[in-house]
Amino acid sequence: MKSKNTLLLSSGFVLSIFAINVHAQVSAEQASQLGNSLTPVGAEKAANADGSIPAWSGGLPIDAGSVDSKGFLANPFASEAPLFTITAQNAEQYKDKLSVGQLALFKRYPETYKIPVYTTHRTANLPESVLADTKINATTATLVQGGNGVENYKTANPFPIPQNGLEVIWNHVTRYRGGSVRRLITQATPQANGAYTIVKFKDEFISPSNVEGSSSQKSNILYYYKQQVTAPPRLAGNVILIHETIDQVKEPRLAWLYNAGQRRVRRAPQLAYDGPGTAADGLRTADNLDMYNGAPDRYDWKLIGKKEMYIPYNNYKLDDPSLKYSDIIKPGHLNQDYARYELHRVWHVQATLKPGKRHIYAKRDIYIDEDSWQAAQIEQYDARGALWRVSEGFAQYYYNKQVSGYTAEAIYDLLSGRYLVLGLKNEEKNAFEFGLMVNEAELTPAALRQAGVR
Repeated sequence: MKSKNTLLLSSGFVLSIFAINVHAQVSAEQASQLGNSLTPVGAEKAANADGSIPAWSGGLPIDAGSVDSKGFLANPFASEAPLFTITAQNAEQYKDKLSVGQLALFKRYPETYKIPVYTTHRTANLPESVLADTKINATTATLVQGGNGVENYKTANPFPIPQNGLEVIWNHVTRYRGGSVRRLITQATPQANGAYTIVKFKDEFISPSNVEGSSSQKSNILYYYKQQVTAPPRLAGNVILIHETIDQVKEPRLAWLYNAGQRRVRRAPQLAYDGPGTAADGLRTADNLDMYNGAPDRYDWKLIGKKEMYIPYNNYKLDDPSLKYSDIIKPGHLNQDYARYELHRVWHVQATLKPGKRHIYAKRDIYIDEDSWQAAQIEQYDARGALWRVSEGFAQYYYNKQVSGYTAEAIYDLLSGRYLVLGLKNEEKNAFEFGLMVNEAELTPAALRQAGVR
């Protein structure tokens, strides 16, 4: 990923050949804004008009708080109380800074859903080497093959000064994740009455630069992903392996599944687009992971613009290891007492299903935080044009590693009254482990059987 080779990214991010400027890089004069009027990753550096969004001043320092023996971070804002709380009763007053999906959640759960709004802290930053690569990307990265790819970018953030919706989405998909990360996380799919079973995963996201003994094949890989189910017993031992190919239209995502019951490794082409997510009870598609991932070639993409919005942010309280999953997972939605929302600027990108293409979501509205290039909120519509599912990404900045990530991802099904939550780790033995080096031999289909347990 650090080379300047031509890359055809994970996606068929296609608008049309005529809608995309092939030479999409910005001028040196425009790029000079990075680190001046813009932050090093392209966000507006200045405060907003009334100061409710402060100026970016470098993010949280690495030593902003303590790290416990399990790797959980201290909450640097533990002493803060909400400035105010938005409820169904007063939501109309704040609707200009709420998404359609958030307003729908107030309507669906008028007695219990709320948004506690705290002081805004622009905590996100990246290592100096990544910021240096981002500035280079601004004048070198270009869209190619009608928007199906990008060439000449390094590490992350190929388009810090985006010109269209595809470039914004690419920044989310390719954003810096610490090189690699191993997670012990949970997933639950509560019934409308609140009943649920915890599914536990050990998963790994690995950049090619963190693979030892890697062959030249890695030049066509955006990242590797391995997910092992560790509980409940009926699912334990099932393992999936994904080689996220750079151009999924030209070469579909390479995916394999080890089924512990059958003791067999099989290709798994269904782990893409709207194929079912692992143990998700039909509440998550394959491309719902990480809020949005994969090949968006089935959509037309439009950049709506930028707006100020209350989004989940700095969710250290939700990540507190003293909490039990039963404290957080409640009927209808997460326990919003532990959630934290702040006012931030977001990019709004709209994806509309192309004529003749198939996906269970006919339209998606995606809101991406300007400071981290991380999706914060997504609205997913069905074929009739009705709002179906609302995704929320509860962001947390891992200040000790200078990486933005999610404390949890939630997908609310407005029709069924059910939801899925993925990523909680409060009761697990370890928090996230960043910077892993992995041997190439561990990322092959042959290694899956050894990884699975029964």
